[in-house]
Amino acid sequence: MYKKIVLDNGLTIILADMPTMESISIGVWIAAGGRYENKKLSGISHFLEHMVFKGTKKRSTRELKESIEGRGGLLNGFTGEEFTCYLAKVLSKDAAIAMDILSDMTLNPSLEPKEFLKERYVILEEVKMYMDMPNHHVHELLAELLWPHQPLGMPLTGTVDTIASMKREDLAAYQKEFYGPANIVVAVAGKLPPGEFIRDIEKKFKGAESRQRQVFEPVTLGQTRPRTNIFHKKTEQTHLAMGLHGYSRFSRDKYKVDLMNIILGGNMSSRLFDEVREKLGLAYEISSSVKHYHDTGALVISAGIDNKKIDKAVKIIVRELKKMKTGDVKKEEFRRAKEFYKGQLSMLFEDTMNHMLWLGEKFISGDYEFRPKDILKEIEKVAREDISEVAKDILTRENINLAVIGPTTKAAAADICGRLNDL
Repeated sequence: MYKKIVLDNGLTIILADMPTMESISIGVWIAAGGRYENKKLSGISHFLEHMVFKGTKKRSTRELKESIEGRGGLLNGFTGEEFTCYLAKVLSKDAAIAMDILSDMTLNPSLEPKEFLKERYVILEEVKMYMDMPNHHVHELLAELLWPHQPLGMPLTGTVDTIASMKREDLAAYQKEFYGPANIVVAVAGKLPPGEFIRDIEKKFKGAESRQRQVFEPVTLGQTRPRTNIFHKKTEQTHLAMGLHGYSRFSRDKYKVDLMNIILGGNMSSRLFDEVREKLGLAYEISSSVKHYHDTGALVISAGIDNKKIDKAVKIIVRELKKMKTGDVKKEEFRRAKEFYKGQLSMLFEDTMNHMLWLGEKFISGDYEFRPKDILKEIEKVAREDISEVAKDILTRENINLAVIGPTTKAAAADICGRLNDL
């Protein structure tokens, strides 16, 4: 089903042939993201991602877009904490032009000074936009609590100060350092075209300069008590993000946390959705999610709460976390969580884009446990009692962090913070 090719210069190509599809999705994944930055250059990975779309040494920004969209395709990119991805989805017959565009963008961005100055203002507006979105900004505040004074705790978009002071030469140096073949994975999923497509990929990157794979500093934890950040702002509802340190993508216990997350807040059948929204009507939106990084992770709960009921909501959330540690997971509840996980995983591979995103993230992060059958075996191994074991390890008072944005009074803030001690 999958074919892996590693070139002499270190470039990795991973192919998933889906012959019944008409489309093909291609992603060029770079091991460069927020974790590779420092305080001075916070946001440079995201800034460079923007600039890659502003033209290459042989194509204008308009030519890049029209070459894909003029064929009915999609061209996009995104920046994460541990990688950056440039992607295209096109009809199989247009795979060669899509590969040409993506390789040109990543290897030969023009980084023209005029475009750099223009895009700086665009990104500054993006930073301000997120500051005005409390449901987004609250997660940046939470990251600062989880990983203070570390790259994982910095916003991916950077700050007004770092973006304003960044220079075009900084981006050029960063691109030269990180956008080399040893730091790149090309992931392809869909109807592979006949002929020279694989050789074409090899040709596009064969001449690129080979450099050593870049690394980032490991996280430092050492949290011993709850951390909170109550950000006072006049909003129509109060936004909260609660986070607890979890397991890395390489931990054998990560699947246990994934299942615990589904039971806790991973879908509309979850405990938090049922208690906080359905029974008590405290929120329209409440959910939990899991983050798995190279050497750490987090369980995150987020919600938008009635301004007058934030204390009650936090009380209920903490109560549900405590219950998770008592081993009260019901047999049917556990069965549903496993079936949800298996169903979501299986349906993911029906779409060429989702399939490519899955493969690309796995390989760029070094997590080679990517075959569905192997993961499903691991899910089946998880027992009900495993949930309470990981809950006891993760859901502790010493491990909890809470960020809140809303018109919270000092007295209410003190009450909210006090609730965390109940865990």
